[in-house]
Amino acid sequence: MNEERKIMVEEVDAVEAPPRARVGDAVAAPAEAQPAQAEAPQPERQRDYLSGFLSQKPQAQPAGEPGGELYDAVIEALKEIYDPEIPVNIYDLGLIYGVDITADGHAAVQMTLTTPHCPVAESMPGEVELRVGSVPGIGHAEVNLVWDPPWDPQKMTDDAKLELGML
Repeated sequence: MNEERKIMVEEVDAVEAPPRARVGDAVAAPAEAQPAQAEAPQPERQRDYLSGFLSQKPQAQPAGEPGGELYDAVIEALKEIYDPEIPVNIYDLGLIYGVDITADGHAAVQMTLTTPHCPVAESMPGEVELRVGSVPGIGHAEVNLVWDPPWDPQKMTDDAKLELGML
């Protein structure tokens, strides 16, 4: 029952490289497959297959959407408000949970504070409302103070963490 297996080894001096596929070969049909007639003109191959994509212009963002001019202006206004105890603006601190701007210029800002017992709990929402309301294009600003989810240091941007020596 002991069956012996032999492996045959063939030594060769060189191996012929297989032919490489070319894009032109895929466009042109083999000569033997074409009927005997005049040679058809070959379609011109575009060099850049992304040319249509790359030539498109970016679509303009609505003014009140992220990336829009009005939205960005509101964010810049929020970045000018600093927490009096921490040398970082309230946006980078992660105190702003959301900014919604309607087509008619109504801005609603959802924000929190570092703690419910924050010394600026009474004045900060009013200051945010005034600053956002002063942005050109904003007709009315409203601030909603929320406590859920509670603020924690992980909500800060990397810039804020760097400023506070947490990175």
